[in-house]
Amino acid sequence: MKTMNANLPIRRDVEQYPSCSDWPQEIVKREVQPVPDRYRNAIGKYKVDRSASCVACGRCADICRHGVHKRPEGYAFMDRPRDYRCIGPACSETENYCVRRCPQNALVLRMNPNAKCLGDPRWSSDLILSTWYEAETGHIPPPHLEYRHGVSGGGMDRIRFLFEIPELHSQARILAAEKRDSSPDVDTGLDLNHRDDGRPQVHIDIPVYGGGMSFGSVSIHTILAKARAAAAWNTFSCTGEGGYPDRLRPYDDHMITQVATGLFGVREETIRRVRIVELKYAQGAKPGLGGHLLGDKNTPAVARMRGAVPGNALFSPFPFHSVYSVEDHKKHLDWIKEVNPHCLVSVKVSTPTDVDMVAVGSYYAGAHIIHLDGSYGGTGAAPDIAKKNIAMPIEYAIPKVHKFLSAEGIREKITLIASGGLRTAHDALKAIALGADGVVIGTAELVALGCVRCACCESGRGCPRGIASTDAELITLMNQDWAAQRLMNLQNAWHEQMVGVLRQLGMHSIRELRGRTDVLGYLSGNREP
Repeated sequence: MKTMNANLPIRRDVEQYPSCSDWPQEIVKREVQPVPDRYRNAIGKYKVDRSASCVACGRCADICRHGVHKRPEGYAFMDRPRDYRCIGPACSETENYCVRRCPQNALVLRMNPNAKCLGDPRWSSDLILSTWYEAETGHIPPPHLEYRHGVSGGGMDRIRFLFEIPELHSQARILAAEKRDSSPDVDTGLDLNHRDDGRPQVHIDIPVYGGGMSFGSVSIHTILAKARAAAAWNTFSCTGEGGYPDRLRPYDDHMITQVATGLFGVREETIRRVRIVELKYAQGAKPGLGGHLLGDKNTPAVARMRGAVPGNALFSPFPFHSVYSVEDHKKHLDWIKEVNPHCLVSVKVSTPTDVDMVAVGSYYAGAHIIHLDGSYGGTGAAPDIAKKNIAMPIEYAIPKVHKFLSAEGIREKITLIASGGLRTAHDALKAIALGADGVVIGTAELVALGCVRCACCESGRGCPRGIASTDAELITLMNQDWAAQRLMNLQNAWHEQMVGVLRQLGMHSIRELRGRTDVLGYLSGNREP
């Protein structure tokens, strides 16, 4: 894979921040390094049981190409199978099938009952396991894991690229052949400023950046890992609406700071730090409700950052009570631009039925980036009554806004970013083909860090893996270096998939894919997605 800016430097001098000086700066190199699950018994799709008849001959370890079997050095017995690496029945067609080759018939292969308990129709067990695989290895998962879509039967799970639909594969091949040549280079980079307003150009190497997760909603280790991965891939992460922790200073050039309705932790000094400031008017998972942080997550450290009282539940109002018109909206953007003359301004909105008018209004108010957040976004902390019941699904909102901006003659002057339930690299590419320039992801990053989708994010001690926790004990369960490398690996796996799809489509740039709905198909009727 061709890499760009592989040794991307940190633009801020870490040494001027003593509390950060011991951070390992080599972590910002864009390199794939295997980082296995941090728990001893990782969950896989299949289970390999070894009976007492095993004589530890070691044949299984010799023939397995996936590292499932291992004999500890210096011991006469076989270690417990690392069955999370097993590819299952697909291996039975090869000469390396350990179950058949075992001379004592001591091995049994079965579906893992723990894997069956994972996930839901949108985030299926396969999607969770494949995201873990991508985060561990940095590469595309093996065929036994469905890594492209879930099993919800709707939304992005029914949208396919033409080359994925057997009866349309020949048509897709013709479309690609018209543009294909021998050039191996595929550019996934994206410029974010199209206004020609004298403000700096901001370029990212992949059309993906990390969503806003505030200090308080997730642990500081999670936030720092996201920032390091963003620096490595020359893209961005976002502070969310909980203020800007000082420990993020070395990554200022790769952070988006968010100004939301509660103005928690917002100061002119933090607005001046960054290259992108985001005004959050609404969130797709809970439009019309504002943000929530329950009392047991509001620790003294979180309260200091937000200027609040520890232990009290915090609720962001809806909307900004100083914004009731496009003119008011423009004053908000002008305020940000005056405080930081060198930043781009992003506007995050949910997806009501008139979202196209909202997008046009944001352009004329002076926004550089319109961030559409669809109904499937958000964490397990969003109220059940709001999730998936209020806002428009993102796959409907993107083409609606793209077409309206094009009709207004301003599509080439604004960057359209989409989020809200985009789980995979294929989801991201479909969103771009529907009309977006790039995407924002959130839940996928947490899954890469080991999230099991238990939906207990609202509680301080609710997250059993310390990812979305503010508890001082639980957050130490996750090492920052480990977490950062997992996120870097995830982005590498996504980059590989994006390059592969673009090559199959005969395209040389991610920008060629924008608005190309002709390369997509929809599975109608009762067909399995």
